Amino acid sequence: MSKLHVLIAGGGIGGLCLAQALKKAGIRFSVFEREDDVAKSGYRLHMNMDGGEALKKCLPENLYQLYIQTSRKNPRREMAVLIDEQLNEVGVRPHIGAPNDKDFPHTAVNRRTLCQILLSGLEEDVYFNKRIVGFDQDEEEVRAYLEDGTVVRGDILVAADGINSAVRTQLLPGVSPVDTGARAFYSKSPLTSELREILPEVLFDGFTSVMDDKGIFMAIGPYEARRPVIEAAKELAPHSIFEPVDDYIMITLNVSARHLSLTDEELRQSNSKVYHEIMLNFTKNWHPVLKGLVERIQPETVSLLSVRSINPIDPWPTSRVTLLGDAIHAMPPSFGAGCNLALRDASILAEQIAEMEKQNKEWKNAISHYEEEMRLHDYPIFEMSSNIDLARKFNPVYK
Repeated sequence: MSKLHVLIAGGGIGGLCLAQALKKAGIRFSVFEREDDVAKSGYRLHMNMDGGEALKKCLPENLYQLYIQTSRKNPRREMAVLIDEQLNEVGVRPHIGAPNDKDFPHTAVNRRTLCQILLSGLEEDVYFNKRIVGFDQDEEEVRAYLEDGTVVRGDILVAADGINSAVRTQLLPGVSPVDTGARAFYSKSPLTSELREILPEVLFDGFTSVMDDKGIFMAIGPYEARRPVIEAAKELAPHSIFEPVDDYIMITLNVSARHLSLTDEELRQSNSKVYHEIMLNFTKNWHPVLKGLVERIQPETVSLLSVRSINPIDPWPTSRVTLLGDAIHAMPPSFGAGCNLALRDASILAEQIAEMEKQNKEWKNAISHYEEEMRLHDYPIFEMSSNIDLARKFNPVYK
């Protein structure tokens, strides 16, 4: 039986991926998630080699195949394409982290489906409605304090609890989210076979961005599964719970807060119908195809996100508490890297914890090695995502 016990704060993509890798290595873990289910918000996620290869390492073969088979069909061009609001192509750039498989490249996934895949087989060790709000530690163990008063003990505590991480707030009290000034309206529109036939092919490339001369930016990302989710899950993970997913187009409108007539407080008090009306107003003079996509949005799917980031910081003292994903390097979505980096973090950290278990690596060396690897790889991508000159070409609201 494993001597180690890893406590994981957060049952999102990074936390669940870490748990899968630990299970694969025979290491005990417990995941504490504040919500009552996985991934209730968000739609399509771009996947690249960082994320895809991490999943290949961390997941058992059946679940990795389920990820592949429920990912998006191969696009005509696996590139990021920029067009103007009248459908004219402006430029093309490669994604960060190229796809690595000729037949089944890492393309895009449905967020909730990916989280259901990552939860599969872990159900007994993931505790929902349980939020870690604090901790203390010594040379022997770490103790995590749950919101309900429960205390749990382990050897390592991993903060995978997102940009508002309570664990990071205690561990690194001077590190706080920074408002980028961007406001993102997320939504989706049904992708019927009739609509598929009349839309231009450029909207089905790897990821299509639209920019008008006023600095309004829209990201368009189709999700057409290689195989229906329920059909694939019935074969590859028959004992786990999955939801059917119809094909859709994710549409995200990014605007600077200064372009909005409503204050942030007024926006918070508004609803999805108001958000949809804002999207319609900003695109009313766009090409009929693009305007029509916004008109087809299901209003109840529209949500608002104030885009924030956790800026790179200098190395901190290594302890039994470490961080991954958005808890330590939340970044603007300019390059679609956030999910992929969280998965890569989980893979690297799991490797180091496995060395503690199997090769008696000292915990401080293991955690320090992971944190150094994370900073060396992830922080340059953060800088690229936040670079004004690069970001303006594909998202001019980051200034």
